[in-house]
Amino acid sequence: MELQVKSADRNLLLEISGELDHHGARNALREVEQAIDAALPKKLVMDLSGVTFMDSSGIALILRTQQKMQLLDGSMLVCNVPAQARRVLDAAGISRLVTIR
Repeated sequence: MELQVKSADRNLLLEISGELDHHGARNALREVEQAIDAALPKKLVMDLSGVTFMDSSGIALILRTQQKMQLLDGSMLVCNVPAQARRVLDAAGISRLVTIR
């Protein structure tokens, strides 16, 4: 799992690639929290275009990130979700909680 972080004007772009499984999501969560704490964004975009596999650990990462953004009165968007990851998110009903495009 690899995470690219881009921040400008209280906007944060997180580009995630690789496998979002138990091990990858744990590392990603730590890195995402550090990026959010450093940028204090009002808007966060999580780009999943490079994700090759995702399980429930990826769902946990998305939900924890959403909670952190809510604490900052910010918004979050998940975009470019590959087919396998989209099936996981759809099965869990995540689109009711998080904006996915």
